Amino acid sequence: MIKTNGQYRHSKQRARILELLHHTKSHPTAIMIFEDLRREIPSLSLGNVYRNLNILVEQSLIRELKMGSTYDRYDGTVAPHYHFICETCGEISDLELPHDAALNGKVQKLTKGRVNYHRLEFYGTCAKCLSTRQEYAARMETRLN
Repeated sequence: MIKTNGQYRHSKQRARILELLHHTKSHPTAIMIFEDLRREIPSLSLGNVYRNLNILVEQSLIRELKMGSTYDRYDGTVAPHYHFICETCGEISDLELPHDAALNGKVQKLTKGRVNYHRLEFYGTCAKCLSTRQEYAARMETRLN
């Protein structure tokens, strides 16, 4: 990671990671990115992926979604937006819901502190998992009758 004039030199690996993130809605982990790209870039290592992701986050070209005890995820959409997280399969989906910047001011008044930004996530069961559950329940009902 050599910096010139305060910026990092161009890297084909970093450019490809950024491209992948801009063309996916899956919010992948570093390991998922590594698995996706290692056949295409045989010299790629997991360490390279983590270093390049950190640089892209530092440059505000991607967002890192810290997920607590699970692996961090990465988002190619840097504009403020909300997420829906399926508690069954772990899928993270972008929500087409207007970002409410006024929340920052409301929380700032309540806390008498300074709010820099907010992140809002909704948790539940995605449509795919609900459908699978309903199909399973229907099969079990048929067996019992």
